[in-house]
Amino acid sequence: MAVRVLLVEDDDGVADALVEVLGAHGHTPTRVRRGADALTRHREADLVLLDLGLPDEDGLEVLRKLRRVATVPVLVLTARGDERSVVRGLRLGADDYLVKPVRLAELLARMDAVARRAGRAPGAGASVVRVDDVEVDLVARRVRVAGREVVLTPKEFDVLAVLAGRPGTAVSRQQLMDQVWGDAYLAVSRSLDVHVAQLRGKLDRPRLLTTIRGFGYRFGEPEPDA
Repeated sequence: MAVRVLLVEDDDGVADALVEVLGAHGHTPTRVRRGADALTRHREADLVLLDLGLPDEDGLEVLRKLRRVATVPVLVLTARGDERSVVRGLRLGADDYLVKPVRLAELLARMDAVARRAGRAPGAGASVVRVDDVEVDLVARRVRVAGREVVLTPKEFDVLAVLAGRPGTAVSRQQLMDQVWGDAYLAVSRSLDVHVAQLRGKLDRPRLLTTIRGFGYRFGEPEPDA
């Protein structure tokens, strides 16, 4: 299972060896040195390999921030093997935790398991999502309601695609803004509300997009009656 891997590692020797091994096994690795780079480039990856001893910020703090805006699988790969760090890493949302030095066969097997659990294999997931008479083609970027094509702006479709790609799942405002605008911390929160309101109007299915009060939105599950 070949995946795009974002390797967050400040040690050049370790990073070079991992990049070589990952590439030799069909993966596409991209190496960055700082936690800040992980927070801006995680959208380019199917899986993140995260060291905790980073030069600009502790890796556990990077993991905490990453989990506020993204669901990308994260495998912690670090020399920090004390029980407290392991438990904290897993509780903060790491999908797995490996302590250096690690056997390469085990690393590759753990990566494969994490990617399978996350459904990140190439081609995984449906390209067309249907809920009642609403059809969203995530590849062709087309939307139909009761057989009628609905014209959306690029940003409106981007918002809908993030939600429709995870039907029935609550998606946080931070995740939506991060994936659509590129940075949840710079995006204007009001813009998201405006685009959701426009989507509801154009789809003419206002209850298709459920508001999760204080959190975000969900596609494909109606709001309860007031």
